[in-house]
Amino acid sequence: MTKPSALKTILRCKPVVDFLAGEEEDGRTLARSIGLFQLTMLGVGATIGTGIFVALTTAVPEAGPAVTLSFVIAGITAALTALCYAELASCVPAAGSSYSYAYATLGELAAFLIGACLLLEYGVSASAIAVGWGQYLNELLLVVTGWRLPEAIADPPGRGGIVNLPAVILVLMCLVLLLRGARESSTANAILVVAKLAVLALFVVIALAHFSIANFHPFAPMGMIGIGSAASSIFFSYIGIDAVSTAAEEVKNPRRTLPLAIVLSLLIVTGAYILVALAAVGAQRWTVFAGQEAGLAVILHNLTGAAWPAVVLSLGAIASIFSVTLVVLFGQTRILYAMSRDGLLPAFFSKIDPVSHVPRQNTWVVAVGAALLAALVPLDVLVNLTSMGTLIAFAAVSAGVIILRRTNPDLSRGYHVPLYPALPVLSVLFCLYLIAGLPADTYLLFAAWIGAAGLIYFGYSMRRSALADAR
Repeated sequence: MTKPSALKTILRCKPVVDFLAGEEEDGRTLARSIGLFQLTMLGVGATIGTGIFVALTTAVPEAGPAVTLSFVIAGITAALTALCYAELASCVPAAGSSYSYAYATLGELAAFLIGACLLLEYGVSASAIAVGWGQYLNELLLVVTGWRLPEAIADPPGRGGIVNLPAVILVLMCLVLLLRGARESSTANAILVVAKLAVLALFVVIALAHFSIANFHPFAPMGMIGIGSAASSIFFSYIGIDAVSTAAEEVKNPRRTLPLAIVLSLLIVTGAYILVALAAVGAQRWTVFAGQEAGLAVILHNLTGAAWPAVVLSLGAIASIFSVTLVVLFGQTRILYAMSRDGLLPAFFSKIDPVSHVPRQNTWVVAVGAALLAALVPLDVLVNLTSMGTLIAFAAVSAGVIILRRTNPDLSRGYHVPLYPALPVLSVLFCLYLIAGLPADTYLLFAAWIGAAGLIYFGYSMRRSALADAR
C-alpha cells in the first residue's frame, strides 16, 4: 500500500456517513436526553452572562452610547453564522460542533486547528465568565451585609487580586453538576436561564423609567473604530450558538431540534442584549461605566437609591454566570470527547462513565484547567482571546457550508441557508471584520496557541488519527 503524501494526510476529510453512524464501541456513547426547550435554554444559558452583566462596563468606554450599534453588529454576525450552523447541524448532527464540521469539509489539519480554537473559546471563556461571578457576589455581600471579600482573593491579577477564589468555587460547583449527567445539567441550566431573563427584564423596566435621551450625546465619541473594537470584544458572549451544536449526540431528533434551537436561542439573546444595552446607556452617562464592577447592579442602586433592586440583579447575575459557566464547560468536554474519539487526542478524553454517561475524566481535566485560568489570569486578556477563537470557528463553519454544498450536494439537509451563497460569504466577511478589530497582543497570544496546536498535530495526532488507522 502506497503511503499517502503529507498533503493528502492533512487534507483528508472524515466522511459524513461516519458522523451519522456514530461510535458505539468501547462504551463511548452519549445518551440522547435533551429536548428542544432544554437545548434552546442551553444556547441562551451559554450566551447571556458576562457579555451583558460584566463586559458592558468595558465595551461602553470603547464605543460610548454607540455600544448599542456594537451589539447590533455582533448580533448580525452571529445571526449570519447561526444560519450556517443550522444547516451543518441538520446534516452532520455530531458532537464536536465546528470541529466536526471542519473535519467533514476542510480536512484533518484544519479540523484540529479549529478544535484548538474551540478549546481556547470554551476553556478561556469559562474562565473569563467565572472571573465576573466574583464581582456580583461581592456586590451582593456589600449591599446585604456591608462587607465584601478582600481584593486579594476576590479579584483577578491585574485588578488588585492575587487569586480569584470565587471563580474557583464556581467552577467546582459546575463540575459537581456536570458529573451527574447531561439531563441533570441541562434541567438545572433551564431553571437558571428563566430566572436570569426575568432579572434582565426587571433591569430594563427600571432603567427605561429613568431613561434620558441626553445620555446618548455624543453618540459615537470614538467613531467607527470604537464601535468596531467594542463589537469585537463583546463577540465572545455569542459563544452559545456553538454550544448548542456541541450537544448534538445528546439531543432527541437532532436534525429538527438542532436548527430550531440555534435560531430560537439567537433571537432571544440578541433581543435581550440590545434592550439591556439601550436601557443601561439611557439611564447612565457613558463616561461612568469605566471600571464599574457589577455594573448593572450598581446602575439600579444609583437610580432607585434602594437596596432591593441591586440585590435582585446581583442574585440574577450570580445565577446567570453560573449557568453560562456550566454550559461552556459542558461544551468543552464534548469537543475534547469528539477529538479523542477521532484519535486526534488520547483515548482518555473519550472514556464514558457507564452510570452517568458523561466523560468523567475529561470533565475533571476541563474543570481544573478552567479554575486555574480564572484564578490567575486577567479578565481582559481572556475576553479578547475568546473572541478570536470564536470568530475563527464561526468563519470556518460558514465556509464549510459552501464546501459541503459542492462536495456533497445530495446530502440530506433538514435546513438550507437562505440566500446561498451570499449569506455564508457575508458571514465570513463579518467575522474577518471583527477579527481585525482585536488588539495586537491578542494576535500574538493566538499565534502562539495555534503554533503549539500545530506541533501537537504533527507530533502526535497525524499518526494516531482514526482515518490513518482506516487506510
